[in-house]
Amino acid sequence: MKPIKAFDEFIKQGIVKRHSPDISRAEFLVNESKNTYEALIERVTVMGITNKNANSIAKECYDSIMEVVRASMLRNGMHASGMGAHEAEVAYMRNLGLSETDVQFADRLRYFRNGMLYYGTIVDKEYAQQALEFTKRIYPKLKRRVT
Repeated sequence: MKPIKAFDEFIKQGIVKRHSPDISRAEFLVNESKNTYEALIERVTVMGITNKNANSIAKECYDSIMEVVRASMLRNGMHASGMGAHEAEVAYMRNLGLSETDVQFADRLRYFRNGMLYYGTIVDKEYAQQALEFTKRIYPKLKRRVT
């Protein structure tokens, strides 16, 4: 997997566009991320992680994180769309103060989620556990920076 480009490159390519801040949509996404995250934690607490639910756990980890990232972009008057939009959103995580290691892990999570949705990729419970541990560590940091 190739390293993710700098966020400014996505702006130059027109994948990220500037517009007026959309505070109401950003607040909606922050609330959605909270609901997704809390439901994820509750689900894992009750059911645990198995090979059967590993894909859905990994997808929910990605969704809870990216909803917060999108909210931050919207508050700052930016929106990503088209081919490369999800990569741009991951690259934006650098702007939120995440380490390069964390950005690269988020990019792998994006890559696997894309594979699950479009190519039938299956992750195992060990990877889902890693994704959950990452999410538990990163989500609160991101949420504090956005709210």
